[in-house]
Amino acid sequence: MERKIGIDNAKEAAGLFGEIDGNSSLIETLLGVELQSLPDGIGVYGEDENVLKAEAVVRRLLEIQRGGEPITSQLVSYLSETARDGSVEQVAGYSPDCILVTSKGRPIKGKTRGQIEFVKAIAESDVTFAIGPAGTGKTFLAVAMAVSAFRNRQVSRIILTRPAVEAGEKLGFLPGDLQNKVDPYMRPLYDALQEMMGAETYLKHMEKGIIEVSPLAYMRGRTLDDSFIILDEAQNTTPEQMKMFLTRLGFRSRMVVTGDVTQIDLPPDRHSGLKEARRILHEVPGLRFVELTERDVVRNPLVQRIIRAYEAHDHHEHHSH
Repeated sequence: MERKIGIDNAKEAAGLFGEIDGNSSLIETLLGVELQSLPDGIGVYGEDENVLKAEAVVRRLLEIQRGGEPITSQLVSYLSETARDGSVEQVAGYSPDCILVTSKGRPIKGKTRGQIEFVKAIAESDVTFAIGPAGTGKTFLAVAMAVSAFRNRQVSRIILTRPAVEAGEKLGFLPGDLQNKVDPYMRPLYDALQEMMGAETYLKHMEKGIIEVSPLAYMRGRTLDDSFIILDEAQNTTPEQMKMFLTRLGFRSRMVVTGDVTQIDLPPDRHSGLKEARRILHEVPGLRFVELTERDVVRNPLVQRIIRAYEAHDHHEHHSH
């Protein structure tokens, strides 16, 4: 099968094919096709399915380039691998502000000002704190950035962790061994990972230990190199746990800490490690704090109204005592 893709000019072709045709040979290798430069376009030759995938990749790259974004070899291999392992729709859904495309072809990107700032902070700093109410996409975007860093080979593993304090339940009452005990409140993290990677890839990585989802207590005494580490529900850490966690940062690693200081489930006599970290660390270089607000809630608008009503109520209660 062969397909032809029209190109406007030689400069466009040069940008697309890259240094010494590096990009085109990446596409050829990853998708098993042959690309040829024609006087007025690009020819794609090979087996039907591969040709259609390569065509989708080349067309998307052209659109991105026409939008003024540079074509990097990282982007070329990302899109080619996406086409090879996923679907043509995923490639078509990709845009430069897109963190990644989920296994079902849904592009994920920061939608609100706060979310975009959060994504940028993660890209630019080793440790990022995101503090804000439920529904602001903190965990989901952090997991997306982790999967993206992993796919781009910036890290070789992903570690997700949460402190083991559930809202009103003690671990002792849950049946089963520790892994089973931990699973119910690790669910949101599993779900996010599965949505991004697809169940099969996700399970394969879990078995190999490339992805680890574990309670915060498991972090003690380890140094985590070459990893993307997310601490979720961080408002429920004690100051000691938070310090223990942050000092696990190894080389070539990134950390993202997410939490909501309005939803602390610790006993009244315990301070929140997240609140303390914000106070102590806000001026440390290399660390970023991003505050998300109800304006960044991307759920049903009714959720925003519910959050506001509760906040007004809490505020009133607090002042009437």
